[in-house]
Amino acid sequence: MLRLYTHPACLQHDNGPGHPESPARLAAVLRALDHDRHAALDRVEAPRASREQLLRVHTAAHIDTVLAAVPEGELHLLDDDTALSPGSAEAALRAAGAAVAAVDAVLAGGHVHHAFCAVRPPGHHATREQPMGFCLFNNVAVAAAHALTAHGLKRVAIADFDVHHGNGTQDIFWDEPRVLFASSHQMPLYPDSGLPSERGVGNILNRPLSAGDGPYLFRELWEDDLLPRLHAFKPQLVLVSAGFDAHQRDPLADLCLGSEDYAWITAKLVELARRHAHGRLVSTLEGGYDLAALTASVVAHVDALME
Repeated sequence: MLRLYTHPACLQHDNGPGHPESPARLAAVLRALDHDRHAALDRVEAPRASREQLLRVHTAAHIDTVLAAVPEGELHLLDDDTALSPGSAEAALRAAGAAVAAVDAVLAGGHVHHAFCAVRPPGHHATREQPMGFCLFNNVAVAAAHALTAHGLKRVAIADFDVHHGNGTQDIFWDEPRVLFASSHQMPLYPDSGLPSERGVGNILNRPLSAGDGPYLFRELWEDDLLPRLHAFKPQLVLVSAGFDAHQRDPLADLCLGSEDYAWITAKLVELARRHAHGRLVSTLEGGYDLAALTASVVAHVDALME
């Protein structure tokens, strides 16, 4: 069964007028998943992440920056792209908490094998010490650290197909051999990281694509390179940073994927989880800034998870 984690608080985080990472993104996703064929989704309200869970991947100063700097009224800019509003702390805690709860659910050995966290703000740019790139806490990293610490797993894979490199996830797990981080992304592009030479302790797999690249090169890269490496790692849990901004309609990048490509990579990751991790897979929403492309891609992703 696929479980969906979300929370109304995630709609209350506001980056300001005209910002691409807006509440409309999550609202559109939730409307798209209100279709009859998704009636079987097990929908659960996301809990808050605890300070202890956040401290596994973030410094106390980072956490305090997010929680203590939330304004009562006007936006507080952390950088040119990342802001805090009165609802941001609660949204960030629920987004990270969703990923933790999802890990607990799929590792419980019950009927939940897959989980999708429909949350915001996204997370994969947040480093150990710095919120950045629309991201406050690194949701997928919090989930991975929880799997290692609370559940004692020895091998956790993170697959990141967001068009922007997950520099924060790489930073957090740079010297952690129990986590394999595999990323496809466009280069050059924000955040100007993700070269193949960035390898950590051999646990970081960066495979950049160029502007204009489309489905053939994306699928070839995963089929011939990243997926074999992931299978060789034999993960006990598969985590997914599910960004949909490599879609051809997305305004912030220049790759040319379609929703069918997200269905394809999701099916491949489901098979990875089935073969090595008893089917256990948790996906959390990252980027995607054209609403039509985002909703079509999320539906394709969720449908593949339901299968």
